[in-house]
Amino acid sequence: MIKTLLFDFGDVFLNLDKAATFRELNQLGLNDFSSEMIEQNQLYEMGKISSEEFVAFYANAIPKSNSEALVKAWNSILLDLPKHRLEFLQQLKEENKYQLILLSNTNDLHISWVKENIVDFTEFKACFDAFYLSHEINFRKPNADIYEFVLEQHQLQPNEVLFVDDTQENTEAAKSLGIHTWNIDPSQEDIVNLFSIKAELF
Repeated sequence: MIKTLLFDFGDVFLNLDKAATFRELNQLGLNDFSSEMIEQNQLYEMGKISSEEFVAFYANAIPKSNSEALVKAWNSILLDLPKHRLEFLQQLKEENKYQLILLSNTNDLHISWVKENIVDFTEFKACFDAFYLSHEINFRKPNADIYEFVLEQHQLQPNEVLFVDDTQENTEAAKSLGIHTWNIDPSQEDIVNLFSIKAELF
């Protein structure tokens, strides 16, 4: 029986334009993400480097850019938080049948943008019993240690948890630990249909 709902944030609740960041960085002069850039992105998601260090790295890598343009490009992936998803989450909280936990790969610049631009963010965050952001807990998906951290923190049995994420490698990693998963397709599915799409678990 499912007792805990573990949710990703981007493209589960918050709409993303995943192609936007590269598109914007490309206009600043970036031709491709190098292996070093991917490593920096992951370090930043794990809170291992500061926003200043992160932006300085890209400013050095893209000589014609500047900090303001880089931050704007980096945040261009972020769109909006539809009201119907917030209402779905608030209903879940009110019914109080499940423990609600958020687990997101993110970073300081993205969350700062969300706090400034998503008017319902405070209400959104208040719905969760725990709110884990990768750069704050120093773990990132799909590494097993991030799931083990959540399971341990809340004394959860994996088979009593349903994890919803739009990235298949993240759901596969969780599944390997015995966690139920839904690899949601944001182009065709919506989190508000959780109980019909995953009816066999409820």
